[in-house]
Amino acid sequence: MIIPLRESGGAASIAAMSLINHGATTPFGNIQLITIDGTPTTIDAYRNQVLLIVNTASQCGFTPQYAGLDALYRQYRERGLAVLGFPCNQFGAQEPADDKSIAAFCESQYQVSFPMFAKVDVNGPAAHPLFMLLKESARGVLGTTSIKWNFTKFLVSRDRASIRRFAPWTRPERLQRAIRDELAA
Repeated sequence: MIIPLRESGGAASIAAMSLINHGATTPFGNIQLITIDGTPTTIDAYRNQVLLIVNTASQCGFTPQYAGLDALYRQYRERGLAVLGFPCNQFGAQEPADDKSIAAFCESQYQVSFPMFAKVDVNGPAAHPLFMLLKESARGVLGTTSIKWNFTKFLVSRDRASIRRFAPWTRPERLQRAIRDELAA
């Protein structure tokens, strides 16, 4: 387990809170997704890309992270980063809108250019299979699997053999080193 590190001297650590899966490639390819406009796809559409997968919400204190996530996407997409946003209403009912309204909000308020997907559950019996896999592969603090809040982030290597989990309060710009390391691998 990687324990979250404290900020020192003004430079924050990456606050990764996970067991890192260092094994065979995980079975991502067959996981079905639906884009926010209702188009079916699979996670395999992002084959050979480093993935930053985030559960999002439009009425959360962390909602301004949309801007930072989009900045990461714009900065690193040509090098192979895909940021994937999954709205979720399981935390304080902070994403009550339908997919069309969520898409309009993301565009008008944050000019989000990274792929957004249909609203999902990330915990419980109806949790989306992608988040079930992510949670099991990269556990949280003290080995917990459940996602604790909006804007939990999972950084997935190109070969899907390494998955790192980052806390909601980890600002997107703090992920740059980890993203660059994955892109260089």
